[in-house]
Amino acid sequence: MTIIDNAVYVDGVRYANPKSLDQTYEAMAACGGMAWIGMFRPDADEMKSLAAEFSLHELAVEDAIVAHQRPKLERYDDVLFTVLRPARYLDAEEAVEFGELHIFTGRNFVVTIRHAETPGLASTRHRLEADPELLAQGPEAVLYAILDQVVDDYQPVVSGLENDIDEIEDQLFAGDPTVSRRIYQLSREVIQFQRAIHPLRDMLVRLKGGFAKYNVNVELQRYLRDVEDHVESVTAKADSFRQLLQNALTVDGTLTANRQNEASAAQNEELKKISSWAAILFAPSFVAGIYGMNFKMMPELLWPWGYPFAIGLMLLVGVVMYVIFKKKTWL
Repeated sequence: MTIIDNAVYVDGVRYANPKSLDQTYEAMAACGGMAWIGMFRPDADEMKSLAAEFSLHELAVEDAIVAHQRPKLERYDDVLFTVLRPARYLDAEEAVEFGELHIFTGRNFVVTIRHAETPGLASTRHRLEADPELLAQGPEAVLYAILDQVVDDYQPVVSGLENDIDEIEDQLFAGDPTVSRRIYQLSREVIQFQRAIHPLRDMLVRLKGGFAKYNVNVELQRYLRDVEDHVESVTAKADSFRQLLQNALTVDGTLTANRQNEASAAQNEELKKISSWAAILFAPSFVAGIYGMNFKMMPELLWPWGYPFAIGLMLLVGVVMYVIFKKKTWL
């Protein structure tokens, strides 16, 4: 069985701890209480049993089995189907891990389905059980408490991403060649984070719109508004991270181009020096090559000053070329 925790509550107090779905249905019929069934990756048969007992819509059941859904809120008659994307920051890997949580809430039941190892909902269940008055408000109280936990768990993710961005700023100006890859990886995580939290705004607005229709308790209304405030705060942070990373990528491109230009300029200076000395050394070689030809009828061959003239010409040409290159700052 994939049941993680299963309980039937009466007036906010745990009444029964069924070991199977059939026992849950029997306990609900006996006491008229609310069932909260927590499951981990249920199979098709288990979902078929839940669908038959609680009149779950086939499309929502299919989504719950297949998973990989975007965050959303859908109503099928009296059953609310909610998909959330919890997240946690992994310090060792410096990465964000995303989960997937499906929640069915009806008149007298809550079914929570996890498709990732974490996060668990034990702390949320214990928190509600410690407050029977709140839990007695029914499935709406459970849904809002889960929303609150998911949104609160986003805060460590925000802190972790903020720290990563600070490290990237240090890497940028330290000339770390791996910073571009890290910026891209972090940008992808921020985009996934935004996809997890942005739909929550509309979901909460829709829940607020049902306050009057479904006669939601005033305390729960305040509870939901507090969750909404936290969502706004986290959303603003995530949006600012996206902008910061875009700016960091621009700065990285500029710094990389500057470093390449500086390297190219240095190479050009070296090339100028090499070319200048090559030209200076070529001139004497050219003169020596001419006078080294073995022709008997060369005009200066029998001239007494021919040798000094050739040496002087070599030196003169070399000096003139040196002065020219020096003025051009090639040397």
